[in-house]
Amino acid sequence: MNRSIEVLKQIYKPYRYTIMGKALILNTSSGDFVVKEKKDKSIKDLYMYLNSRNFHNFPNLIDESRSDVNVYEYIEGVSMPIEQKALDLVDVLSNLHNKTTFYKTVTSDDFKEIYDKIKGNILYLQNYYNTLYDSIKKEEYMSPSHYSFIRNSYKLFAALDFSNSELDAWYDLVREETKKRVSLIHNKVSLDHFVKSSEDYLISWEDYRIDTPVVDLVTFYRNNYFDIHFDVVLKRYFEKTGLSADEKKLFFLIISIPKKIEFSNTEFHSVKNVREALDYLFITEELVRPYYAIEQKN
Repeated sequence: MNRSIEVLKQIYKPYRYTIMGKALILNTSSGDFVVKEKKDKSIKDLYMYLNSRNFHNFPNLIDESRSDVNVYEYIEGVSMPIEQKALDLVDVLSNLHNKTTFYKTVTSDDFKEIYDKIKGNILYLQNYYNTLYDSIKKEEYMSPSHYSFIRNSYKLFAALDFSNSELDAWYDLVREETKKRVSLIHNKVSLDHFVKSSEDYLISWEDYRIDTPVVDLVTFYRNNYFDIHFDVVLKRYFEKTGLSADEKKLFFLIISIPKKIEFSNTEFHSVKNVREALDYLFITEELVRPYYAIEQKN
């Protein structure tokens, strides 16, 4: 990659270049460009497919001839309120899912594989937190991070029980299904990967794949749950695209699975990690509860 970058510098002759995350921005007299490492998936093939589906919210691919990097146009975004940006992003995401949706023939094994993967994650966290709880409970003088964990551990276990129960209920809904709705998913949805300019652009498509649209919603939520009111975003998505009963259940049970709390060598970071995990639980509960209240009422 370094050799290609040196060659590109000779070709484009930038007067300035900036490293931004995993991308290199080249500012030149003939325009600005983004250089990113090439992965095993073809961006050119992706763009051809998206164009065929009349979806155009992606930056132009300038050069894909090199074996290790791609060169894209650089898009300068406009400043805007974060909540407005989130709604614009979900509009583009809905459009992507709607224009690339199809129904894939599946077997019971396909759903069982999803079930087993999620169930394994839940069981791992249950064992992890049970062991952690038993260990900390024996301490005579708890640190602030340990005390915060013990005091709020009931929320962690309740969330795991909820997810476990909902997973079983989801599997009951889909175990006899022979078709599954899938679409092209971006797979890295976040506000950082959305640029608002004269048009709306999703960037960083390197991990795209065909899967359930639920994956993009889960990723979006996990990346930006603390920054925006996701209930408004979710309402907008449901209005434009919607999810079936089993897709909604899958979304809510996955986001309800708690994060794994890691304790650091410093107490400051340990307290911060516990607090962030608990904030995620409280915010998620506030999002999920109204939908289940409506379901129970119906």
